[in-house]
Amino acid sequence: MNSENGVQVKVKEIVDRYGRDKSALIAILQDVQDEYRYLPKEALVSIQQQMNIPLSRVYEVATFYDAFSLKPRGRFVVEVCTGTACHVQGGINLLEALERDLHIKCGETTEDGDFSIERVGCLGCCSLAPVIRVEEDVHPYLAQDEIPRILRTYMAKKHGRKRE
Repeated sequence: MNSENGVQVKVKEIVDRYGRDKSALIAILQDVQDEYRYLPKEALVSIQQQMNIPLSRVYEVATFYDAFSLKPRGRFVVEVCTGTACHVQGGINLLEALERDLHIKCGETTEDGDFSIERVGCLGCCSLAPVIRVEEDVHPYLAQDEIPRILRTYMAKKHGRKRE
């Protein structure tokens, strides 16, 4: 089975879970993104075909919400809060430290596919500013010099070791 057929099979499973209900398009896209860490073109075409909706509608939803990505994302997506409270407390400095330490710019993914950096408007943790979120973990009151330790924690997790 080639990779495109594999995508079609997986997408069919996801679409079937929702009974091909057109109102479940966002949930279907979320599940597909959880599976692949982004929304592959083949998956969007497969959704369109299986749900019998225009491909333009699928792309419209996929590109409207910032939570969706049409580009491959890293195993660990580092979200840097740049809302007002985090900005005032040095959130931009955290973003610069991440870019420097990972050797990528915001919106990019490391060559090994481990990390992506994304800027978010607000994580809803204003009293903990500045913060970043990796997976479901919120890292509060951060300073630039803490970034390497946090990255090592996720690298250890990738390799199945205890957190450092």
